[in-house]
Amino acid sequence: MTAQQKTKIIYAIPALLLGAAFLGNLFIEGFNWSFVDFMGAGLLLFGTAFLITMIVNSKRSLQNKILISGIIILILVLVWMELAVGIFGSPFAGS
Repeated sequence: MTAQQKTKIIYAIPALLLGAAFLGNLFIEGFNWSFVDFMGAGLLLFGTAFLITMIVNSKRSLQNKILISGIIILILVLVWMELAVGIFGSPFAGS
């Protein structure tokens, strides 16, 4: 697999997630995202994809790439959960 193919796959995942969220917003009654919500989600998802692309294209060992990518994804999940339901009670929590 070439670096260009890896990059396309990495950026396709957030695009598909945002597409699914958009369709959910159109057809599911309790799904109520505003434009700002989509922009925030896009920033988080594509920012994460950018960081992971940088890690994948680096000259680190495979083990380090997997570890650093896992940490980046864990941070994404924690920030997403905080924005969604406020598990840590920060000022920018969504609850």
